[in-house]
Amino acid sequence: MESPRIREAQLLEQGIRALSGLLGPEWQVTQRPNNSRVFDAALEVRADGDSTYTQLLVEAVQAVPPRFVVDRLVPKMQLLREVNHYTNLLVVAPWISSQARDLLQQHGIGYLDLTGNVGIRVSRPAIIIHTVGAERAPRSAPREISRTTLAGVKAGRLVRVLADVPPPHRATDLHRVSALSLPYVSRLLETLEDQLLIRRKGRVVTDVDWPQLLRARAQETSLLGHGTGTFRGFLAPNGVPAVLQQIPRLPTKSIGAIGEGLSVTGSYAAQRFVQVAVGGQLVLYVGSWLDIDDVADELGLLPVYEGADVLLLNEPDSFVRKGSEFVDGVQYVAPSQAALDCLAGPGRMPAEGEALLNFMEAHPQEWRASTKYGGLPPVQD
Repeated sequence: MESPRIREAQLLEQGIRALSGLLGPEWQVTQRPNNSRVFDAALEVRADGDSTYTQLLVEAVQAVPPRFVVDRLVPKMQLLREVNHYTNLLVVAPWISSQARDLLQQHGIGYLDLTGNVGIRVSRPAIIIHTVGAERAPRSAPREISRTTLAGVKAGRLVRVLADVPPPHRATDLHRVSALSLPYVSRLLETLEDQLLIRRKGRVVTDVDWPQLLRARAQETSLLGHGTGTFRGFLAPNGVPAVLQQIPRLPTKSIGAIGEGLSVTGSYAAQRFVQVAVGGQLVLYVGSWLDIDDVADELGLLPVYEGADVLLLNEPDSFVRKGSEFVDGVQYVAPSQAALDCLAGPGRMPAEGEALLNFMEAHPQEWRASTKYGGLPPVQD
């Protein structure tokens, strides 16, 4: 097994090679003796035939969670500015998230990851490099600090609770309300704190950056690719409005009204609050006790492989209906779930998700404080 030092050396070598490739043959990137134990390397960068050069002190790390930027890198950058105004800090990593990149840019710290995300700005000599690489961590990239991520059904439950219910929160309360194990809740809270998505005082969650939390969760999932769910596309012969009118009239069986097991998400759920565009695909979650084909028959839908205007999804977890509301006999998911699904959806849905987030930020009293939560059976992920 390779030691962390060997991996760090390889990462540094790849980073220097990538930087040289970006600058081109008319620039020289030279590694100088590094007498400092604070940084991993010292690079001298100059154009051919130019006596002016800049020094880049390099920090090569396997992962760059936002908390690491704030707690470790920003103090180093502040110290550098006091010692030498023309010395710059460059962070090299396998992959750097968009949130971490934004923080690095705000504090004037250069970054380069091996997927192609690069942001370097030097005044003397003038160097400006900005390229965009992977928005999601490659499978080969090391996870940030904790192996517990925002992917999966269980994470979706905790994200919804943190977004919908204003803090303060204790892990024991989140465990009880979400019906998730206490160790899992504690591990995920550590991850969220590393990503600056929550702040804690002691063991109490005192602040939640819920818009960024929903965005981060959406990056780790896909509306049409839930681990436990499947979807089918259909055509509504009489149009989507007719389907919405038909739902309250669906028959009642021994397991209850079919309409109670259907919940609108995606574009039509977002359009209750914001209007980015008219129409779109109707996306319906189908309760676990219902069969998609049976529901399609009751609604008079025709199965199609292309051009579907109705999507029926097996709900990945009953928690997606938490906080839902019936309007004219049709169940709509809560705004936070609609925003999540739009952000993780195809086509124009992410734009609708952003518009809905803007509405939610401007009107928190219309959705956040009114959400009521109770216990649910534990879920398997």
